Amino acid sequence: MLHWANQCNILLFLDSNQYAHTNGTYECLCGAGTLTEVRNDNGQLSGLNENFERHKDWLFGHINYDFKNKLERLKSDHASHYEFDEIHFFQPETVCYILRNECEIHIESAYKNPEEIWQEIQQQTIEILAGNEPEISFQKRIEESEYLDIINKLKDHIINGVCYEINFCNEAFCENASINPLVAFQKLNILSPAPFAAYYKSFGQHLMCASPERYLRKEADKIIAQPIKGTARRSADDLMDKELQYNLSNSIKERAENVMIVDLMRNDLARFCELDSVIVEELFGIYTFPQVHQMISTISGKLKNEYNLFDALRLSFPMGSMTGAPKIMVMNLIEKYENARRELFSGCVGYISPDGNFDFNVIIRSLFYNQNSKYLSYQTGGAITFNSDPKQEWEETLLKAMALEKVFHS
Repeated sequence: MLHWANQCNILLFLDSNQYAHTNGTYECLCGAGTLTEVRNDNGQLSGLNENFERHKDWLFGHINYDFKNKLERLKSDHASHYEFDEIHFFQPETVCYILRNECEIHIESAYKNPEEIWQEIQQQTIEILAGNEPEISFQKRIEESEYLDIINKLKDHIINGVCYEINFCNEAFCENASINPLVAFQKLNILSPAPFAAYYKSFGQHLMCASPERYLRKEADKIIAQPIKGTARRSADDLMDKELQYNLSNSIKERAENVMIVDLMRNDLARFCELDSVIVEELFGIYTFPQVHQMISTISGKLKNEYNLFDALRLSFPMGSMTGAPKIMVMNLIEKYENARRELFSGCVGYISPDGNFDFNVIIRSLFYNQNSKYLSYQTGGAITFNSDPKQEWEETLLKAMALEKVFHS
């Protein structure tokens, strides 16, 4: 399916990698080609709403972290290395998907007989790891000594009551990198299969995503958010691995980080959900992935009748797990202390279905590649709180980068 779709200039492939805990609809889902599209917006997502109301069809696409500037009258002054629009959604020519717990492929197409597409998919020659990706060394935008100094400054802001949690990230990049983005995604998806994995190709821009985190899901009138805050490494030793998992579950620091974002997301959902419907379905859930254990909480609510699906996205973006709190203040601090523009990182990709449901991830644990300029990068970070240890925060960024860098090393 993915190899067939890759002939198109634009596609979004979403893979749940058989994780059962996400309550998603699709095992994998792909939209390819363009019938109509929506680029950029006035901050109200009105163009997106108009397109959906006109066509009542699938929409696939992204919201860039920098869309915050229109939502909240903020700014991003750092250099841009990619050409992803603030928002870009496309009504696809073809949609292919496999539902959860099924072994059938469903094909919908506006320009070709689905049976013909099925035959073309079967004829694809798939060499998953064809060719050797080059050995790539990434350069950190902020090196360790400066990073540690910044964490201490951020803690001073917290001590002084300016904020109580801030998500701080660091970019690693490589210039003049010649890679095959599809091969890189496949390697990443083998090294670090994730429930919200995505391969996004928009002409010369590429996202290779191994995200474990859901931003927002709408199913009928139910809205679900599942922020991640709390990370622990894995161990090859089973007893040690269980101990690391136990320690994460009982860490006062990690629980404090998580509950702060849960409260923030409860407040965000209360802006567009029935007030008495907003509940925490699960607090401090521990979930295991190939490289890390993660603490995930689940918040849900019932969408108010007077709000539509785009209001839910508009009024909760950007997701609190990638900002901290209070949102406006920490987004200004992020702009001040980070040395790279986030662009698509910390944004989201996903789909809107013809029946008005949607599911969007949080773009983390991801590679970004500009095929025109050959600029390749990733960003990693974490939540900084009063109890944060700067050295441990630095090591957490390295842990989260492990699979991303391993893609380019034998």
